[in-house]
Amino acid sequence: MAAEAQRVQRKDGSETCWLTRLARVRRESLVAAVLGCVLAAPACSGARERARAGEAPRVAVTPPPPPPLPAPPATGNPFAGAAFYIDPAYVAKVDATIGAQPARAAQLRKVEASPTAIWIDSVAKVASVARTLDDALAQQQHGGVSVVTVFVLYDLPERDCSAQASSGELSVENGGEARYQREVIEPLAAQFRARPSQRIALVVEPDSLANLATNLGVARCASAAAVYQRSIARALQGLSMPNVWLYLDAAHAGWLGWKRNRAKIAAIYRDVLAEAGGNDRIRGFATNVSNYDALHGGDLARLEPSDPCPDELTYVAELGASLAEVGITGKGFLIDTSRNGRSGTRTRSGSWCNIAGSGLGERPQAAPAPGVDAYWWIKPPGDSDGASDPSTPGYDASCGAGSADSLPGAPRAGQWFTAQFLQLVDNATPPL
Repeated sequence: MAAEAQRVQRKDGSETCWLTRLARVRRESLVAAVLGCVLAAPACSGARERARAGEAPRVAVTPPPPPPLPAPPATGNPFAGAAFYIDPAYVAKVDATIGAQPARAAQLRKVEASPTAIWIDSVAKVASVARTLDDALAQQQHGGVSVVTVFVLYDLPERDCSAQASSGELSVENGGEARYQREVIEPLAAQFRARPSQRIALVVEPDSLANLATNLGVARCASAAAVYQRSIARALQGLSMPNVWLYLDAAHAGWLGWKRNRAKIAAIYRDVLAEAGGNDRIRGFATNVSNYDALHGGDLARLEPSDPCPDELTYVAELGASLAEVGITGKGFLIDTSRNGRSGTRTRSGSWCNIAGSGLGERPQAAPAPGVDAYWWIKPPGDSDGASDPSTPGYDASCGAGSADSLPGAPRAGQWFTAQFLQLVDNATPPL
């Protein structure tokens, strides 16, 4: 033992016997184990019993951390004090028309100077949002003023459930609800989140919730109702962030203007917003998207005399009152003025497809009326509402020869319709 201790003698002359240290460590460990078992006798006893029964030892599970709080929503009017994004893809469409109509170049270039919304109407288009925002950032850096870019989210499962012209790619039967969340909402949110310095306004799912207020008698709308509400609530949850202003679609005066319809849609909004996390998830509501109702006066007083909302500005005020009755207050509105400049163009208020004789309305502008965040060309002037030829995919009878109010020769929804574009320019009010 002495020789062994000598081998571990330290340079400073002190000795430490490794055998002695080992024995002491073992004694201390044994004492600690016994004391621990005495102090937690039930646990030790239970462990022994489970071991005798051949059960696996129980492992303490640490509960997961609570989910992160949602990002604070955007506040204020995003259009106030901002420059407006000009979409080069839309400019290219107008340029092509100028090439075929060179005598009208000066007039048509005035349209190019106005902003339009960018429609995200397919999974494939989600990836292009990053390029659009990069371009908007370049415009912002060049001009030195915040640029607001307006998108329209339009790819809900069973989209356009009461018509055929704009039916979408996602269906409930083929897993469309999960795909919408995974392939549309999540990547879209990531692109928005990556650009916190940019102002983004998003119109959420035109015509969707309005169909639940009035068209549940249509089998396709009834079967999709729960999917609509869940999907939109999750979209609002995922896309609400400090640089993104969300506007839920609110149809138009000729659809929901009646008090009963306004009460129905207000209750639907209340439920969807509660599921989304609260009324503050959205900035407000968008009206007249892709429609023709005038800002004031117009066709509705003649065509629908029982409607207490004869125009869009009246509708916005009355809808605001209906929303307040269910606790939704302080919201701003967007009104689509891309095709509502001229009245007297329809024989029935329900006509909605490529209306003959229509004209451009008020130019996009911020805060043009009390409670209105902006007038905007949400539907790009010249984009078709639907095909007039029954042999064309996406044909709807409302667009065909049976509709006295629709222009003939229309291509499928979303494609460029030169005849419609030129008439919108010719009938613009105020004039170009």
